[in-house]
Amino acid sequence: MSGYLTTHVLDTASGQPAQGMRIELYRLNGDSRALIAETVTNSDGRTDSHILPKESFQTGEYELVFHVGDYLDAQGNKGESPRFLNVVPLRFGMAAEDHYHVPLLVSPYSYSTYRGS
Repeated sequence: MSGYLTTHVLDTASGQPAQGMRIELYRLNGDSRALIAETVTNSDGRTDSHILPKESFQTGEYELVFHVGDYLDAQGNKGESPRFLNVVPLRFGMAAEDHYHVPLLVSPYSYSTYRGS
C-alpha cells in the first residue's frame, strides 16, 4: 500500500468547515524545506484531492502551513492587529506508507490538531 496525506479544516468559532483556506505543504530536509503542494479548502473544509497523493508519497518530515489570518479576514473577522494567529505551521513525520490525515481545528485564538483516520 502506498501512503498519502489528507487534511481537513474546521472553524470551531463558527461551527463550520473552513472553506477557502489556503494551505501549503513542504517537504523538510534538515534546515531546508521545499514547497511541494498548494491548495485551497472546499466547502467541506477539505482539499479536492489528496494534498500528497500516493505517487508522490515519501516517508520523512513535512510541514503543513495554514493561512488562518487570510481565511478569517475573508470571513469578515478582521480581529486585532497583529492577529494572535495568522499563519499556523504544523510539522510532523510520516514514517510508514499509510494514510496520514492531519486535520486542523481553528478559531481566532486557538488551534489543535491530531493524526486522524
